[in-house]
Amino acid sequence: MSTIPPFNYDLRLQELNQHQQQVVKTSNPGTWHTSNWYCKHRDPIITPAHVPVTWRYDLNRERNPLLLEILPIQATFNAGAIERDGRIAMMVRVEGHDRKSFFGLAWSDSGVDGFEFTDHAIVMPETEDPDTNVYDMRMVEHADGWVYGLFCTERKDPNAPHGDLSSAVAQCGIARSKDLVNWERLPDLKSHSAQQRNVVLHPEFVDGKYAFYTRPQDGFIDAGSGGGIGWALCDDITNPIVGEERVMESRAYHTIKEVKNGQGPAPIKSSIGWIHLAHGVRDTATGLRYVLYVFVTDLENPDKVIYSPGGAFIVPEGDEQLGDLSHIVFSNGWVCRDDGTVLIYYASCDTRMHVASTTLDRLIAYCQSVPTDPLRSFACVAQRNELIDQNPA
Repeated sequence: MSTIPPFNYDLRLQELNQHQQQVVKTSNPGTWHTSNWYCKHRDPIITPAHVPVTWRYDLNRERNPLLLEILPIQATFNAGAIERDGRIAMMVRVEGHDRKSFFGLAWSDSGVDGFEFTDHAIVMPETEDPDTNVYDMRMVEHADGWVYGLFCTERKDPNAPHGDLSSAVAQCGIARSKDLVNWERLPDLKSHSAQQRNVVLHPEFVDGKYAFYTRPQDGFIDAGSGGGIGWALCDDITNPIVGEERVMESRAYHTIKEVKNGQGPAPIKSSIGWIHLAHGVRDTATGLRYVLYVFVTDLENPDKVIYSPGGAFIVPEGDEQLGDLSHIVFSNGWVCRDDGTVLIYYASCDTRMHVASTTLDRLIAYCQSVPTDPLRSFACVAQRNELIDQNPA
């Protein structure tokens, strides 16, 4: 006797739609993290289950009478974020089972739950040299009136040996939009670096020029001689060529950013300076470990670091440590709302999106209160004992 339950097309379609709507409509309360730096919200805010059924299934009964999933979704992660007309928009990296990534736009009123995708995936125009893969868009509302999307564009390395199908070249793709749906593709950023990833546009002009946070690196994965987060200027974003890339936030031995580091979203402007969220990477016995950290640069000189809280700000915890990869948190989107709420969007393990919420005042207090990493165990002990001695017995 068969153990396979009978298949009912209409019932199964109803179940699929109900499940998709259930994950969208479920409320997402937050609880204070033990650090008191932020609240972490209970559930991931965007998962493959949030993706509309129409993006995954052929719902023509004649073509697909068994209601098979035709284009499955592997992951939804590394989303850029922006606030428009009081709502939060996220440009999500959506990855199919074919390993190709594309952009999906999702909206929420609260910013912590209820994210719903638009009817269609975003069409990102190609350049004359077509991308193989595009991902990890930072959305920046610039002083020139455009919303820019800066993302990684990946192509096969033309200099790879015959038969090598894994070597790739990463560069910074640039597009701009007024409505977040229709995008005008601009030329890719040109620099002296062999590869570029995690490039972010500063939201204001600097000396009348467009300013970029770059991440020069020698290889697709390895930073090589790349020293950290770079700073570069260009005259015309429609012809984006940068010259010198000066490292403004460097890597450091035996720290959370010893292998590489990169700018997350565009910085938030505050009373104490530009507050930056970045990722730091170190190598471990189980592979690369990604965490998030914060630093602050001067308001008048955004390439000058003035506060460097030591250690990590957000690390993968609990279920966040497992997924398509492991031990990774990554952010390329956050939003500071008019009431001072800061919504920090981060992905875990290249699989799903989460949110932590805090306030700008609390973020400023964090930046000013947490001391800089003294870089040596002996000095770390002195730092901690000083804290102990200052506290009441």
